[in-house]
Amino acid sequence: MAENLKRLVSNEALRTLQEKLDSWLKEYNTNTCDQNLNHCLELIEQVAKVQGQLFGILTTAAQEGGLNDGVETIKSRLLPWLEASFTAASMGKPVDSKVPSLQNTFDRERRKDPSPRDRDMQQLDSNLNSTRSQLNQVQDDLAETEKNLEETKNRSAISLLAAEEEINQLKKQLKTLQAQEDARHRNTDQRSSENRRSEPRSSEERRCEQWSSLKRNADQRDTEVTSDYKKQLRNLKEEIAVLSAEKSALQGRSSRSRSLSPAPRSRSCSRSRSASPSTAVKVRSPSPNRSKLSNVARKAALLSRFSDSYSQARLDAQCLLRRCIDKAETVQRIIYIATVEAFHVAKMAFRHFKIRVRKSLTPSYVGSNDFENAVSDYVICHLDLYDSQSSVNDVIRAMNVNPKISFPPVVDFCLLSDFIQEICCIAFAMQALEPPLDIAYGADGEVFNDCKYRRSYDSDFTAPLVLYHVWPALMENDCVIMKGEAVTRRGAFWNSVRSLSRCRSRSLSPICPRSQIGLSTMSRSRSPSPIRCGLPRF
Repeated sequence: MAENLKRLVSNEALRTLQEKLDSWLKEYNTNTCDQNLNHCLELIEQVAKVQGQLFGILTTAAQEGGLNDGVETIKSRLLPWLEASFTAASMGKPVDSKVPSLQNTFDRERRKDPSPRDRDMQQLDSNLNSTRSQLNQVQDDLAETEKNLEETKNRSAISLLAAEEEINQLKKQLKTLQAQEDARHRNTDQRSSENRRSEPRSSEERRCEQWSSLKRNADQRDTEVTSDYKKQLRNLKEEIAVLSAEKSALQGRSSRSRSLSPAPRSRSCSRSRSASPSTAVKVRSPSPNRSKLSNVARKAALLSRFSDSYSQARLDAQCLLRRCIDKAETVQRIIYIATVEAFHVAKMAFRHFKIRVRKSLTPSYVGSNDFENAVSDYVICHLDLYDSQSSVNDVIRAMNVNPKISFPPVVDFCLLSDFIQEICCIAFAMQALEPPLDIAYGADGEVFNDCKYRRSYDSDFTAPLVLYHVWPALMENDCVIMKGEAVTRRGAFWNSVRSLSRCRSRSLSPICPRSQIGLSTMSRSRSPSPIRCGLPRF
């Protein structure tokens, strides 16, 4: 279209037309009829050429607009003008000023019926206004919800303080009641002693009473001594069985090593022998204080330690990891996976430890009905024999091959050794409870369960799916003892699938050359030798 327009301007047809009109006006009276007709026909032919070029430009512009653009303009302006012009020409009347112009026709048609585009614009404006009103309403609701949440938090804090104050008052009342009860018992004892003194008694009756009291005390002492002797005898039998098992194992190994290799032992052999299951049970004196603790007391102590790990040890581990990783989500995923792996490894270690204890105590309790009780008592008394450092090494090895957190390999998971060791010790001790405690299974993209988890502060509280877990829930059989923590987001399922596919694609990438391997991966591949570390006593 631009080329046709340039060509029309360069021809200067309109200028020549105006000049011909001026010359014809000057010569009109002097010319003959044939000359005037020839001038008029020349002008008509020139005007027709210009109109043909203009109609060609009109056709090209309409084609560039597509199927729908330009239709309304042609209908409203061109067609009415052509109709009026051709009608006047067919009737032989000149086209005067009464014939409506294109602009007037367009304005009149526009007033009559608005175009579909205008109607669409009006509809879009109304939709935009309604959407803005809805957005303002949602913002107002969000502000109101935040206010309600703050009020709920304040009320809960006030109720908690009131409950603590009430508990303290009840404790004070209990102490006063106990003091009153002790005073009442003392008064009754004094009255009874006074009554006894007031009553006349003979010396023989007093001697009989003294003799009977002495006899009762002696019987009680004898029973206590015999029970203590029985307990000590049972503990000695257990220790003797363990020592005999260790002695037989050591003798068999020494004989095999002498027969196979008379050369001096290397450091690797001694390390593997120290970590073998048969010699993992050390000779320790039993701790009767721990065996006397009830199951409820041990459970309460372990729950307190697990809660402290969530509130303090987890935050310390996060601070260590944030020095190497900037993304908070990756840090929380690493800590959660470390906790889950620690529970898994501790449960396996407890199972092997109990099997070794059964084998070692079997000769001492042949045909006895108290074998299971003896095994459980021995396990409870010797929880400090647990080799937590080897479990820490197993957990770090499992984390190094986990596809969700093992890439990029710039983080050394040995930073979390203290945290993992504490979780392993807690999980190992929880397996000795009756019934044992375990953590709940959690997967990314699962439906959020309000009974097991609470949402983190940065979660989407309307999202139904879990993006990732921050801390596992603690379970006793099918009952939730302590809630965990999770982060919920919209589209968490697709994010988890995308992240898993990305991790798998990274895990299948070709092996990097040694020059590109960092020091952190080298340190992770070489785990330190296992060091025995006991559980902290209750």
